Amino acid sequence: MGALYLASKLEECPVRMRDVINIYDLLLQRAKYYRANYKEGSESDVTRNFQYEPMSYFSQTYYDLKDTLIVAEMQLLKRLAFDVHVTLPYGTLVNYMRVLNLLEDTNACQMAWGYLNDALQTPVYAVYPVPVIVCAAILLVIRHSQLPLPSEPPKAGTAITDNGNTEAAALPTPFSSWWLLFDASYEDMWLVAGIIMRLYRPRTPEESVRPTRLLTKKEVRKWLDEHKE
Repeated sequence: MGALYLASKLEECPVRMRDVINIYDLLLQRAKYYRANYKEGSESDVTRNFQYEPMSYFSQTYYDLKDTLIVAEMQLLKRLAFDVHVTLPYGTLVNYMRVLNLLEDTNACQMAWGYLNDALQTPVYAVYPVPVIVCAAILLVIRHSQLPLPSEPPKAGTAITDNGNTEAAALPTPFSSWWLLFDASYEDMWLVAGIIMRLYRPRTPEESVRPTRLLTKKEVRKWLDEHKE
C-alpha cells in the first residue's frame, strides 16, 4: 500500500489516500473471505458470493490504515535513501524494437510490454540491467510468435588481440546475435527469460491460497520462520 501510494507521486499520477485505503480494505476483506470459505474446486463460487462492507467515513479503521500508510511510505523512502530516480524499461523497449524492425508489429510490441510488466513480480529489476531485461522480453516474443529473427548463440572462433596473439572468441553470424547490439549477454538474457516464464507455470491449490495467508506482517514473519533453510 505504501509502495503504491509513493509510486503514484513519483509518476505524477496522484491518487487520494482514502482511495488507496478503500481499495486495500476491499482486497483485505476479499482475501479473508476467500481464506475462510475456500474449498478445492469452488473458487468461482467463493468469489461470486463475496460482498464488500465499506468502512464508515470516520471509521477508526480508516485512521489506523492511514497512519500505517504514512509510516510505510516513510520507511520506503528511508531505505531508498530518498533516491527515487527509477529507469523504466519501456522507452528502451521502443528503441530496441525499432532497431530490430519490429515496431510496426503491434502484437509483438504488446507482448513485450506485457512481459516487462510481469517481470515486476520478480527480482530481476534489482539484479540485472534494463537492457538485459528488455532483450529477454524480446526473446520471449520472437520465440512465442515465431518471428523470423535468428536467436542462436554466437559460434566459437578465434580473434586477434591488441598484441597480435590469437585467443578463443565468439564470432557472431550476421545479425544472428542481435542482443550483442544492446550489450546484453546470451546467458543473462536466457536466465531472465526463464525467471519471467516461471510466473506462468501451473499453480497448485496450495500455492493459489498461500497469498491470502500472508495479509499481515505477523503472518509473513511466521511463514518465513517456518520455511527457513
